[in-house]
Amino acid sequence: MPEGTRLNKFLASCGVGSRRACDTLVQEGHVEINGKPILNPAHRVEPGDFVRVDGKRVQEKQSNTVMFFKPRGYVCSREDELGRDTIYTILPPILKHLHHVGRLDRDSEGLLILTNDGELSQQLMHPSKMVEKEYIVTANQPVLNEHLDLFKSGVFVEKTRMRAKEVARISSRRYRIVLETGLKRQIRMMFQTLGYQVQKLVRVRIGLLELGDLPEGAWLPLDDRAIAALQRNPKPKAIRRPATKTAKPAKKTAAKPSTKTARKASPRGTRESNRQDSRSAPPSKTQRSKGRGK
Repeated sequence: MPEGTRLNKFLASCGVGSRRACDTLVQEGHVEINGKPILNPAHRVEPGDFVRVDGKRVQEKQSNTVMFFKPRGYVCSREDELGRDTIYTILPPILKHLHHVGRLDRDSEGLLILTNDGELSQQLMHPSKMVEKEYIVTANQPVLNEHLDLFKSGVFVEKTRMRAKEVARISSRRYRIVLETGLKRQIRMMFQTLGYQVQKLVRVRIGLLELGDLPEGAWLPLDDRAIAALQRNPKPKAIRRPATKTAKPAKKTAAKPSTKTARKASPRGTRESNRQDSRSAPPSKTQRSKGRGK
């Protein structure tokens, strides 16, 4: 295995820029190692090498990662060509060397990760990692149920299929949306394509790390445990199915005899019927002789 650190990764860890930006700097001849121009971003930097960018020496900085509550009205950029305020105008000087992982557009707010760890940035941003990002979105009007279904199956925006992993209604105009992809202004474009406008968009979770009660504009350093949580998604919720009730077998009961049948079968009924038969039968010879004697 080759020793040393790839030049683009080394420069990113020095706070020069993202790996892609560092690739460009190297290829354009802005970087020297031990006095020699290096044009290959994959060149290995050995311990003790003297690295310069535009004549200024750069050194690796200690890895640092923070979570930041980006307020609305700020651009995720170091400099803005339109002169708009950027997040770095409100960040303290000790965080100026950190790079934002992904973006929240100017009108969006919420959880943003800042780091100088290039590997972590790749882990969080690469589509193959499918790290979840959860948002609370407020629309200008209630969204039809069939349109919410389209958010999951896919909305075509300029021949690009955009879809959400999860969609849930919180209230008539507020919705919880989870993405695994990070296309530019994806949620706003999906709403707009279906005839709605996003009035407020807040990112509240990345992986397992939640924004919680962090105040707007505040930041918080992350330890190894929190950084690990950033890279894991919540476990899928098990679908609870109602228990099926097994029908109990019917108890066998003896059929009750009808009233007429019961009357005929009872001893009392038999005696009464015998009395009636004796009254209606003609008297015998013995009975007639007794009657004359009286």
